[in-house]
Amino acid sequence: MRLFTRWMRLQIRLLKPFVTGMDIEACRKSQDRLGAMGARILSEHVHAEDAGVPGVTTAWLSPTPEKTRGSRAILYLHGGGYTAGNLEYAKGFGSILCNMTQQEVLCAAYRLAPETPFPGALEDALAAYRAMLCLYAPENISLVGESAGGGLCFALALRLKELALPQPCCIVALSPWTDLTMTSESVKNNQKRDPCLSAALLDGYAEMYAQEDRRNPLVSPLFGALEGLPPSAIFVGTHEVLLDDSTVMAERLREAGVKCELHVARGMWHVYPLYGVREARMALRRIHAFIDEHTKDGPAHDAQQSEE
Repeated sequence: MRLFTRWMRLQIRLLKPFVTGMDIEACRKSQDRLGAMGARILSEHVHAEDAGVPGVTTAWLSPTPEKTRGSRAILYLHGGGYTAGNLEYAKGFGSILCNMTQQEVLCAAYRLAPETPFPGALEDALAAYRAMLCLYAPENISLVGESAGGGLCFALALRLKELALPQPCCIVALSPWTDLTMTSESVKNNQKRDPCLSAALLDGYAEMYAQEDRRNPLVSPLFGALEGLPPSAIFVGTHEVLLDDSTVMAERLREAGVKCELHVARGMWHVYPLYGVREARMALRRIHAFIDEHTKDGPAHDAQQSEE
């Protein structure tokens, strides 16, 4: 692991006791400030405007202030354990996606637990996707999410299947939280290795969001009938408590006949593609290529597994 990556990991680990000890409001404020900083960095290259989705706080991010829309777009669902993350936070990584892909990005700041438990976040994600279907062909819509937002992407795809609505062209999930029962082997084995998260912290979030319904596939898509879901790319680090949420999800998607790339980065932490390390830049390039490959007018390549 390179020196800068080691330094970044150390900084994250030093913050872990403070993060795990914060109350919800402090966590929300801290996360939102980080997102706002990220959005400001790209503010000259990304234009933001209200999306006007009824009942959902949303914004369109565009690579140009002109009104002409492209033919492809991304629905971005942010992380935060279903308990944190507002629109300013969502604009942070949303701006990176917009600038990188030169596609419009719809950022959806879904309602948060504990004020609004399940199915609030899923209902808002569905409303945002329905709004996109009024503007874009489904084969040109990609779903992207990290952490809870990554799990929500798969839950949304399962809900679309229930409603017989068209699936998006692909899903990109960064360290997705797909099993809120918190019973996987990596939850126990990676407690000391994970510089970001703890099982106790996530268990508290899961209780706020899902209460006694944690095995519901629309909460924990790992337990869903995954046949018919879109091609997926999953990115995860070896040092995450949620490592198995990615690796087992990828295995079950493939068993269900769904094409799935699994990118496992050695020594990396939760949602590592959001950080400015070499491994993150590699992941972002692959995310860009994957979206291009699976949208209607992009080149097609066979999905494959890589270990970075």
